[in-house]
Amino acid sequence: MNNVLDIKLKKIDKIYRPGSKVSGNVVINSKDDMSHSGVTIVVEGTVQLQLSSKSVGLFEAFYNSLKPITLMHYTISVTNGSGKFQAGITELPFEFTLEPLPNQQLYDTYHGVFVNIQYSIKCDVKRGILSKDLSKTIEFIVEVPSPQKDISKPTPESIVTFNITPDSLVNFKKISKADVPTFKISGGLVSAICNINEAFQGHMVIESADTVIKSVELQLVRVETCGCADGYAREVTEIQNIQIADGDIWRNFKIPLYMVFPRLFTCISTAGKTFKIEFEVNLVIMLEDGHLITENFPIKLVR
Repeated sequence: MNNVLDIKLKKIDKIYRPGSKVSGNVVINSKDDMSHSGVTIVVEGTVQLQLSSKSVGLFEAFYNSLKPITLMHYTISVTNGSGKFQAGITELPFEFTLEPLPNQQLYDTYHGVFVNIQYSIKCDVKRGILSKDLSKTIEFIVEVPSPQKDISKPTPESIVTFNITPDSLVNFKKISKADVPTFKISGGLVSAICNINEAFQGHMVIESADTVIKSVELQLVRVETCGCADGYAREVTEIQNIQIADGDIWRNFKIPLYMVFPRLFTCISTAGKTFKIEFEVNLVIMLEDGHLITENFPIKLVR
């Protein structure tokens, strides 16, 4: 058995909030006595930004604004200098407070396409010249509460109603308005301000349609903006797509809309100096002839 290094956090879910204590143990499992030159932990939080291939080269100013942003970075010595670990399992406790660097703030952990916000703990065990150093990195999750003013419980006034008809469509591709079938679709969303820990909810009704409906889907998309005052790139990509109805739906039948926000791939709506993360929901009705009817709903995610 080789020497094994691991990092065990006391919280199993590895979810922390700004200002909270993060504690755990560095676990070293060695088959023989093992000498070392010190054990250190590096805690880091970064925002990684990148451009899509279509945006690269458009703005010189982008390259300065797209440098990684360090939100937190500190080094902790777990041992007092060099020493020797006994054969077997050795546990070294550590603890730190989750706080940002001066003039920075912590954001939600988020795994996107062009924006990534990650927090990690890296442990290094330094050894002699003839021995291989040990290293282990784990990710932990940061959840930032929204400002109290942004949080509101859904009320009858917060319901977002919609009516989709041929006259309400704004984007026609390859067909004229005269070729669009007659239809009327209505419904409502519980609120456009959604708690990220609760499901997105609403309903829709196909009041009338003189063509066969193939399916109805609910699509969650991320809108990531990178850049600065000199220019920015706005990228829209899909997170998930859920089919909520299949086949030619009964007319005047209330269909519930229900979608859970996936962890890590969503975060509260966030804006920094050089990036912004927003979310939208698309209601997509697919007709038998291949045409799509899409209604877009910008939403704000809060915690």
